[in-house]
Amino acid sequence: MAVSSVAMIDPGTEFEMSERDFQSIARLVKQETGIVLGPQKRNLVYGRLSKRLRLHRLNDFGSYLELLQGPNSAVEFREMLNAITTNLTAFFREAHHFEMLEREILPALMRRHSQTGERLRLWSSACSSGEEAYSTAMAVASVLQHFPRCDVKILATDIDTQMVRTAAAGIYDEKRIEAVPPRFRSRFLKTTNDGQYCVTDELKSLVTFRELNLFDRWPMKGPFDVILCRNVMIYFDKVGQDQLFDRFADYLSTDGWLLIGHSETVPAANTRFIRSGKTAYRKVS
Repeated sequence: MAVSSVAMIDPGTEFEMSERDFQSIARLVKQETGIVLGPQKRNLVYGRLSKRLRLHRLNDFGSYLELLQGPNSAVEFREMLNAITTNLTAFFREAHHFEMLEREILPALMRRHSQTGERLRLWSSACSSGEEAYSTAMAVASVLQHFPRCDVKILATDIDTQMVRTAAAGIYDEKRIEAVPPRFRSRFLKTTNDGQYCVTDELKSLVTFRELNLFDRWPMKGPFDVILCRNVMIYFDKVGQDQLFDRFADYLSTDGWLLIGHSETVPAANTRFIRSGKTAYRKVS
């Protein structure tokens, strides 16, 4: 039986998206970001990119692909990636990592760095709208009061340029801050005139936000003492995951920490890390 080349999308859909169109978009996204868009993501791609077609007054995804591959396409390609990437995050998501940071990891690191005078560096490698980075900063600030001479900086990066701007602004509504412990909320969040909450300058001073594609060149030199890459590996295939784990190891200091998501694991074949807690790993080589 012959199968139509048009993707299985509801008949009343606004734009035609053929299977070739979907595969072309998936290929472009994977080449640029490492993100794998399987067949089950077809409706997600359609829904998120339809807004771009309406904006440009296009009739189908074939025309949109011509736009993406045409001259002066860099801006739209960036907007396409912003639309495709998933930005699910929350303050103190997977809270055990922040408990480990505050009680175990940071005190040991700050004690050592206070003695050596070297900067302690942490990296939130897929920071989305900033909640992970600011949760990390709250843990840092809590411990830093006991090590006032320690120099600490957090780098927070994301591929989505809009998310980076949102994160840098540090403004959240009441629902978004529900998971922030009261002791941190009173110290690091202040109300705005319109009833929202803004992180304090003290907290912002610990974090630098930058755009970064994990599968592109990394401009920072390292090393980092802690890298958070949580619930990100699930979007890549095994080859991409292996590449990232190795690159993270290259950028971690001796005995540095890698914190990953609850459904992720460093492959047993990777001998550069050892497990050292729940979804927490130490670099060994």
